[in-house]
Amino acid sequence: MQESPYLEGNGFLMEKLQHLPFLGSVSEKYIKDILRFSKIRKFDDGEIITKEKSYDNWVYILFSGAVKIEKNGKEIARLDEIGNTFGELAAIDGKMRSASVEAIGPTVCLAIDTSFMNETAEPLEQALFVSVLYKLFAEVMAQRLRSTNDELIRVRSELETLKGDKG
Repeated sequence: MQESPYLEGNGFLMEKLQHLPFLGSVSEKYIKDILRFSKIRKFDDGEIITKEKSYDNWVYILFSGAVKIEKNGKEIARLDEIGNTFGELAAIDGKMRSASVEAIGPTVCLAIDTSFMNETAEPLEQALFVSVLYKLFAEVMAQRLRSTNDELIRVRSELETLKGDKG
């Protein structure tokens, strides 16, 4: 992995970040706050970005490339769209990673260090910043839950069809 220093003061990323679905609704002020706690990370093909059952505080936004997500050694998803995010569950509940994430080809991510979420100057500013991040995380999780529900319905329907064929 190659890693930049923290991106505080790197305004060149502002426009790019404002066009990402994950951050598109966030004001410039909060994007600047997010950048203070972020780094650019570059991964090679096959490199593990996060390891299942490990602990860390990083949330990732895909800038280029793709990743596969594996749980118990089985692929459960692929993310290949700019702006896709991963790692938010561990940031929210502080528990170990629920899945491993591996780079597919050269991959570049914005990595947000959420351990710094509580280090803004004033308590009110801290609460506002954290609430903005958590709202973004909730939107990502809601989208994933909807997709999972659709897949569950499809699999249950297929299972019923298979049961009917045997009966």
